[in-house]
Amino acid sequence: MLLAALLAVPGAAIAQAMPPPAEFYFDTDSHATRPILVLEETGEPAMQKLLAIIERDPRARAEAAQLAHMAMQAGRAEIGRNLYQRALDGLSQNNVLWRPVMWNYGWDLYRAGDAQGALTQWHALLTSRGLTATWMPQTLALALWSVDRKDEAVKWYAAAVRSEPDQWRTSSRYAQLLPDWRESERATLDEVRAAWAENPPSWP
Repeated sequence: MLLAALLAVPGAAIAQAMPPPAEFYFDTDSHATRPILVLEETGEPAMQKLLAIIERDPRARAEAAQLAHMAMQAGRAEIGRNLYQRALDGLSQNNVLWRPVMWNYGWDLYRAGDAQGALTQWHALLTSRGLTATWMPQTLALALWSVDRKDEAVKWYAAAVRSEPDQWRTSSRYAQLLPDWRESERATLDEVRAAWAENPPSWP
């Protein structure tokens, strides 16, 4: 049974060496930073429908990604990880689904307590193309701070400030700028901001 197989497959993440931040981050990457929705429904009935679809069709990657997200939201982290891996299996970086799956997987890992796993997914997005996307500096700063790579986190936050100083010099607009972030995530980012303000790094 597919569900049993999903439970049996372990997940892993390895530390990633980050490239240095660019000077500015102005690119939109709206295709990546979106939810993957095949069904508008929620809850256990929707999960059962998605499971039935992917049991019939091994190429139902969008369905697997949505079910992965729902599983991880419901606290079924291992099932979610393995569904994400199923969604990514054989998916090339040129596929329209690859970027949103990686971005969402990163957030679900972070919110499941696996900041290193999140960093792995976002590192892949960072290095896959020459994009300097607006989401990158603050998101990578959050992940790096959470895995105790604090000097790197501050350098990435500095890139956010260089790009949009009116937005990131203070935390006063975090709720507006980061509406989908949890309050705890915005609080962690404010720790990075405070460290940046205490000793702003030079660039390059």
